Amino acid sequence: MQYTGLGNSGLIVSRLAFGVMTFGSGTGPLAHVWKTGQEEANRLVGHALDAGINFFDTADSYAGGESEIMLGKALGTRRKDIILSTKIGFRTGPVLTQVGGSFRYILNSAERCLKRLNTDAIDLLSVHKIDPWTPLEETARALENLVQRGLVRYVGYSNFTAWQSAKFLGIQQRMGYAPLVAAQMYYSLVGRDLEREVVPFCQDAGIGIVVWSPLASGFLSGRYTRQDPAGGKGRIANFDFIPFDKVKGYDLIDVMRAIASRHQATVAQVALAWLLAKPFVSAILLGASKLSQLEDNLGAAEVKLSAQEVEELDKLTAPSPVYPNWFQAATLDSAVRDALGDLSKG
Repeated sequence: MQYTGLGNSGLIVSRLAFGVMTFGSGTGPLAHVWKTGQEEANRLVGHALDAGINFFDTADSYAGGESEIMLGKALGTRRKDIILSTKIGFRTGPVLTQVGGSFRYILNSAERCLKRLNTDAIDLLSVHKIDPWTPLEETARALENLVQRGLVRYVGYSNFTAWQSAKFLGIQQRMGYAPLVAAQMYYSLVGRDLEREVVPFCQDAGIGIVVWSPLASGFLSGRYTRQDPAGGKGRIANFDFIPFDKVKGYDLIDVMRAIASRHQATVAQVALAWLLAKPFVSAILLGASKLSQLEDNLGAAEVKLSAQEVEELDKLTAPSPVYPNWFQAATLDSAVRDALGDLSKG
């Protein structure tokens, strides 16, 4: 297992982490995702721990809070050995105020998370999504209240734009609050938008990037093909949430199959190995509903892509340039770049 520090903090986390969104049951659009019972959850968590994973992530909105309850039970006495992360901000009930980033809602949500997880403190609490109706100053104040009370150790965010993240961090710095240390964001071979603004900001600010859906809802497992776009009724067939060009995706899978064959690996392992090759990626959240999936994903730690293979995948999936990024790249002074290096490449 590989380990790294999480942003500008003393937290040491496994680069392969375990996200337990599949734990629990429920109805609605995510009913096919929430399908793991307690017995299987115990096996998955136990196997992850034995493999060296020390970073576990959930959210209060997963399966109506059942995911947190099940994770707490599965960890049991080994809770003290791991970094426990959860997220708040999505709707958790029918009442109008049961959602968002208000001071009231964040405090109430966090206190309920603690009870469900059966723990005295949350190691990393992240705001799950932006609340456009609540000032960021209020949300920042709520997180700081939890830190000062000893209920939360570190704070982070998920799914913010770069400017929203920068503004939030600026508020914390101005007020002397505990700063953001982690950004949980979507990033994959078929979704590299993050590289335009978020990655440079996080590198500059010392914020660790934690990747969710590294396999793009399973597409990068190789299960979905031109011949079977539904992947045998896989997740995308029921919940096609992440937008990407599937035609180009099939071309990518063909290349990944060839790379996987050279490494005696699976397509999914190649997708994860590419992420592990990115130094700005702190941790990758693996998701699994059965042990065989988790075992396959863990095998990515043993797949070492060559520089040429990483470059091939980079070129094949490069995001289209946007302004002003393309202007800055095109007008970079070549003499200074040759003398001092290209800072845009970290």
